Amino acid sequence: MRIRLLGGLEVTSPEHRPVRFATRKTSLLFAALVLAGRRGHRREQLSETFWPGRSNGQARNSLRQALVDIRRTFPASSDATVYIDGDQETVALFAGPDEADISIFDRKLEQGRTADLAVAADLYRGELLAGQAIPDELDEWFGPYQSQYQRKAQQLVERLSLALSEPGSAEESACEGLAERLLASDPTVEAAHRALMRIHTLTGHENAALRQFESCRALLKKHLGAEPEAQTVSLAASLQSRKGAEYQRTAPRSDVVPQPQVLPVPTKHHDRPSVAVLPVQNLSGDAEQEYFADGIVEDIIIALTHFRHLYAIARNSSFTYKGQAVDLKQVGRELDVRYVVEGSVRRTGDRLRIAGQLIDTSTGAYLWADRFDGTLAEVFDLQDQVASSIVGAITPKVEEAEIERAKSKPTESLDAYDYYLRGVAAFDRTITSRSAIDDALRLFMKAIDRDPEFAIAHARAARCYATRKSNGWMVDRAKENAEATRLARRAVELGRDDAIALTFGGYVLGYVGGDLDDSAACIDRALALNPNLAAALGVSSWVRACLGEPGKAVEHAALAMRLSPLDPRLFAWQFNTGLAHFCAGRYDDAVAWAGKSLRYQPNYVSAMRVVAASHALAGRLSEAQQMMARVCEFDPSLRLSNLAEVLPPFYRPDDRSRYIEGLRKAGLPD
Repeated sequence: MRIRLLGGLEVTSPEHRPVRFATRKTSLLFAALVLAGRRGHRREQLSETFWPGRSNGQARNSLRQALVDIRRTFPASSDATVYIDGDQETVALFAGPDEADISIFDRKLEQGRTADLAVAADLYRGELLAGQAIPDELDEWFGPYQSQYQRKAQQLVERLSLALSEPGSAEESACEGLAERLLASDPTVEAAHRALMRIHTLTGHENAALRQFESCRALLKKHLGAEPEAQTVSLAASLQSRKGAEYQRTAPRSDVVPQPQVLPVPTKHHDRPSVAVLPVQNLSGDAEQEYFADGIVEDIIIALTHFRHLYAIARNSSFTYKGQAVDLKQVGRELDVRYVVEGSVRRTGDRLRIAGQLIDTSTGAYLWADRFDGTLAEVFDLQDQVASSIVGAITPKVEEAEIERAKSKPTESLDAYDYYLRGVAAFDRTITSRSAIDDALRLFMKAIDRDPEFAIAHARAARCYATRKSNGWMVDRAKENAEATRLARRAVELGRDDAIALTFGGYVLGYVGGDLDDSAACIDRALALNPNLAAALGVSSWVRACLGEPGKAVEHAALAMRLSPLDPRLFAWQFNTGLAHFCAGRYDDAVAWAGKSLRYQPNYVSAMRVVAASHALAGRLSEAQQMMARVCEFDPSLRLSNLAEVLPPFYRPDDRSRYIEGLRKAGLPD
């Protein structure tokens, strides 16, 4: 699949690279052609609609330029699966049946088997073209398509929830995910509330199902001033009767909405840290800048939704506070969120300054604050940069705050997520040690015991084994390598839509399992799911270095460090940069970057090995031997004969042979 329209516009070139068209208007034109399919559109209609107010000649010329931009990415050829075709009157985009998500979505809906419906549910990542700034003149063009697919998604979640028969199935997970995405976009979608009620019932949690009904009724009253539909009321009533003595037995009159007892069952969302992004204050005194301020908020919310373990409140809820002076603790209570992002935008001439801060609503404490400066010349690029930077900065801060919450809990009340958070805290200690990694592994395995389908816990546990391997800490190497690979494969199976699970699971498949192709595929999928995930970019830099793409490796590591400059894994990304420079034969740069890594993590043996090999190949044997003595101090069993057990899985034979030769010259024993 190269074209995604559901949940935002994402396009991949035939070379599997993300596509950015020259203008947003060209992107929307491409989307319009995808939606029209082979029937296409009349050129005159496209030019008049997309470029109104221009003369016929100017509008048609703009259309031609946009089509040239699209053809540049998807040229027509005998083997092309996506290409532009047409004549003087019409133009159409031809695409194979599996090239666009909407084509697969519609086909799976039509096929209608439960497994097909689950595939369609997974494909619906959000509203059609979510996050795209659609000009007013194109609202009438795209509005009907957006409404059509919203209706299809609501019908789908109803059909799929009614078809579920076994708890814990992939179909159940797909249905639950779709319901949550629909409610994140519009909290009044009753079909999604009913789907979650049925899922809770299927898994034996009638209390949670009735709680979902209460939430549905409250949201409908707040946003629409309406009562639930008869179908929703009937479902709640049937659940109430099943609960027997636990609930009121009085049968509701036909004109009265039943009142299920509210029990203290946490909603599904509160299993994750929750955040609301408030409207950005426009301090410019220029009403024209409102669109820019609102656009920043929408971009941040959309970017935050890519983090599976972070629940972001939808725009329509947070924007109810627009133009108001708010008490952040009250906002936390009303939206039921732990964290709030607020900010402001100020324009002076052609300069813009955007400020943002992250606040813990329970304490009022400021966890993070920063500001961003730019010009109006590239206003949309600045908007994207601000959104990605804010997201990259706040997600580690949220994780840190959640870890502190987990630490404060009594150990007897810990659940899977708290064990996971404690494991992260152990793994990311300032100085990595064998005991710290053992502690982290034990905690991640406890999380898996509590929740056998906790994808990211599997991935983090596998990552612990990889750290043991790189530091020479494995006791039974064959057994531990096999267990690491098993955990990693389970992580990517369970977390097919979890960018963090794919990131760490993919890394272990490459380093421990030696499968760079699988590793790269997992990391590429993680970045497709969440382009702002610093961890994925950091691991991608390692994969690209191993694949013999040092330029791309350095680029990805630099982006990871920009997105999360205070990240606990910063030392790893610095090492990856050093490894990339080594593969490129730039030994001085390799020493500099691996040396930076060692200043953050003094016992990082992988960085020591790169420094030693680089010094040796640069002719600095004394420095190389000094570093090799340090390597042998931390890993006394390491020899040239067993070096293969810790080597990166280099794709290019020359990278591998130079690495081994450098360590031999540095004095690694036979």
